[in-house]
Formats: sequence, structure tokens, C-alpha cells
Amino acid sequence: MSESIKKLKEAFAGESQANRLYLAYAKKADEEGLTQVAKLFRATADAETVHAHNHLRVAGEIGMTVSNLDDAISGETHEFTEMYPEFLEVAKREKNKQAEWSFNVANQVEEIHASHFKRLLNALKNNEKLPEVDYYVCQICGNTVEKAPERCPICGAPRAKFTKID
Repeated sequence: MSESIKKLKEAFAGESQANRLYLAYAKKADEEGLTQVAKLFRATADAETVHAHNHLRVAGEIGMTVSNLDDAISGETHEFTEMYPEFLEVAKREKNKQAEWSFNVANQVEEIHASHFKRLLNALKNNEKLPEVDYYVCQICGNTVEKAPERCPICGAPRAKFTKID
């Protein structure tokens, strides 16, 4: 892999993290009633997404949808089978209950993500019509479902905490 491609991937990671960080900052600014600051954080987050997508595209990392689904399944599976179990052990060992909770809910949701991707990949590979469903995301734990339940089975949040994704 060339040095330029390595740097594009590194830049993609940095821009992606900046996007998420700025969105978290925007949420906090909104909570504090600082609307103008929140708007700037959201605008900058969007610009960071543009940068990240450019870097990823130029690095040749965006394939056809079937290969993208395979890649997503691999990444999600790694997270729930290797990464988060290891992180959970560290949090337990350090008795960091908040980190343990965060790793635990993420671990459960990553398995759900992998199953959603697998279902669509199988449908594509079998030339089946893709199911037309809506997706809802729990804003407490990230649980991703096709129908918002009364209570999130992962974190117990009420249905009102689920956001429909367009």
C-alpha cells in the first residue's frame, strides 16, 4: 500500500472522529441553549463528513454494495466477537461501571447490525426483492430495529427514545 493511501485512510479516520465529536459538542451546546454554537458545530461536522468521504473514495475503499455489505459484516462481527468483549473485560477489571455499560450495549447492538447487513446481503446474492422496512435507532444505546418496541430490549428506554431513520 502506498504512503498516500495510508495517509488517506488516516485522514479518513481523523475526519470521521471529528464529525462525531462535533455532533456531540453540538448536542451539548443545544442543551445549554447555545443554538448558534450548535449550528456551527453541526455545519463543521458536515464538512468533516465531506472530507472523510473524499478521502475514502480517493483511497478506493468504496466498492460495490455487495462487497460493502461483506465489509460491514466483517467489521461488526469483529466488534461483537473480539473488540467489545476485550474492552468489557478491561472495564470490569477496573470496576468502571459506566464504561462497562457503554461497551456492553454497543456489543449487543453490533451483533444486531451484523444480522441486518447479512439479511440484506443474502437477499442481494439470491436476487430477491429487498424488504422495504423502516429503521429506528434507540438514542440511548443505539439498538437498531425495524419497529420501535414499547421498551428497548437492550437498555429499557421507552419507545419515545427511538428515532426513525430516513
